Order: sequence, then structure tokens, then C-alpha cells
Amino acid sequence: MTENKASALKKAKGFKKSRPGTYLSIGTTLFGAVSVIKQAKKARGEQDTLQLVDAIVSAAAIATGVALLVRELRRMNSDDVLAD
Repeated sequence: MTENKASALKKAKGFKKSRPGTYLSIGTTLFGAVSVIKQAKKARGEQDTLQLVDAIVSAAAIATGVALLVRELRRMNSDDVLAD
């Protein structure tokens, strides 16, 4: 049973570093942007500066995360070209 768990964990780690895994990570990260947009709209409506700042910081974190994932995707593509 332990070998199966170790094998599954190894596959999961491999998927995270794969092209489909990176696309999935980008999608889930961007999905978080929906809640940040809602938070920002609510904060603006209530004129709550602190919530608005929180939404802006969260949006910056999402943008940075997506940029890092896109960079990783580009590196994967450049590695593929060199491998050929």
C-alpha cells in the first residue's frame, strides 16, 4: 500500500511540472481573480478603503502568480525545442 501512495505522489508531482498541469494552475489562479473582482466592487460600493487595498494586493499576487506560471510554460517550450 505504501508503494502505491509513493507512486501516486510521484505522478502528482510530475503532473504539476507538466504542460497540462501548468495550464491547470494558470486556470485555477485566474479563477481566483473572480472573487477578487467581486471583493473590489463590494469595497468600492461600501467605500471601504481597507478592503479595496486588500483586493488590490490580492490582484497583484494573482498577476505575479500567473506571470510566474507563464514563464515556466515558456521555459518548457524552449526546452522542447532544444531537445529536438
